[in-house]
Amino acid sequence: MKDDMEQYVEALRAAATAGDEYAAVKVAQDAHDAGVSLERLLLDVVAVAQARIGEEWAANRLTVAQEHMATAVNEGVLAVLANTIDTTDHGSAPLKWRICVACVEGEWHTFPARLLTEVLRLRGWMVDYLGAHVPTRHLIVHLHRTAPDMVALSSSIATRLPAAHSAISACQAAGTPVLVGGAAFGPDGRYARLLGADAWTPDARAAADLLDAGPLPRRHAPGLSAERRPHLASHEYALFTDRKPDLVRGALEELSRCVPETGPRPAEPPVLTAEDVAFTVDFLGTAVYVNDPELFVSYTRWLAWTLTQRDAPPHALTAVLDALGARLTGLPHALDTLARGREATAGSQQAGESPEGEIPPREDGQR
Repeated sequence: MKDDMEQYVEALRAAATAGDEYAAVKVAQDAHDAGVSLERLLLDVVAVAQARIGEEWAANRLTVAQEHMATAVNEGVLAVLANTIDTTDHGSAPLKWRICVACVEGEWHTFPARLLTEVLRLRGWMVDYLGAHVPTRHLIVHLHRTAPDMVALSSSIATRLPAAHSAISACQAAGTPVLVGGAAFGPDGRYARLLGADAWTPDARAAADLLDAGPLPRRHAPGLSAERRPHLASHEYALFTDRKPDLVRGALEELSRCVPETGPRPAEPPVLTAEDVAFTVDFLGTAVYVNDPELFVSYTRWLAWTLTQRDAPPHALTAVLDALGARLTGLPHALDTLARGREATAGSQQAGESPEGEIPPREDGQR
């Protein structure tokens, strides 16, 4: 069966990469007809194929457009499987509990949340799936209107951790326990604990297993440990946020001087875009927010490797980091974090090796 599953994964990956939704759906239907359960189809075929597509994009073997196309195909497969779940699995059986599944504000990567939604439906939950980029204020309105037993929040991009923190605290203040998941919270869930979530799980299967016994217990008041709270609400983070436009503008100016070809060209995109620079600033600010320089170090190490894969000038990222450093006066934690990131960048460029085990954290990758 293991070999069969691998064949299904590769067939689905190939169909999705080719943009052939009909072929992709047929792969899923053939696997189901051969006896693969819907849950295994979701978790061991569709999810694995999608992860490989993300790896192909990160290694520069797929363009952003190709990756988006493949993701859209796999989302279509999820929709077909969801219809199968609705018509063959629930029937008239009563649903167990109600859960709200949503991506935090600013998070557009819906695939993990949608995957969890369908697995929980298979396990007998009534799920309100709210999709991408759910502003916290609207999420709380939904909780008051529907009174779910709990909330599951998804975030793939670590720069959304401040928004995740707001959502977690607001949901708990409304009396609803919060389960979180996604790459943003770290491979071991360290940021989930820091932000005070009621629980964290690494994937949809683990989340469903945790919830088989029912919703998490409600608590009367949200609570971050006292020693953590000053980092999350630090004055330095507020100052950093105020300076963000100047940081991005200054880094772009330095980049244009250092790498003139970075500007728009007819045949190919720039090696580092304004979005790349803004994203780097966002990662630096988030590392300050959670008081963890390693978050920024992991990002810069990955970005350096990615730029190497795209034959970008090695000094382009260095120029951006140096320009940021010149504008971080009076922000000691940000300066220290930046220095560690710059050191990691130099090491990655010299080694030329893939940052093994790290999640590509770009906005345009669906990993």
